[in-house]
Amino acid sequence: MLGSTEIIVLVVVIGVLIFGAKKIPELAKTFGKAKGEFEKGKIEADKELKEFKEEKSKSD
Repeated sequence: MLGSTEIIVLVVVIGVLIFGAKKIPELAKTFGKAKGEFEKGKIEADKELKEFKEEKSKSD
């Protein structure tokens, strides 16, 4: 059975073979930006849900 370290190394090696070493930093940067946008959306959705719940409790 492969451990977590071996799996990470294997994924990195496969990534380099598929995308090339020069493309990996660009992909990581894009992934980081996407993760940031996802987090912003999640925070905004949580805020809107909280406001909706407060509005609903006021009307009841």
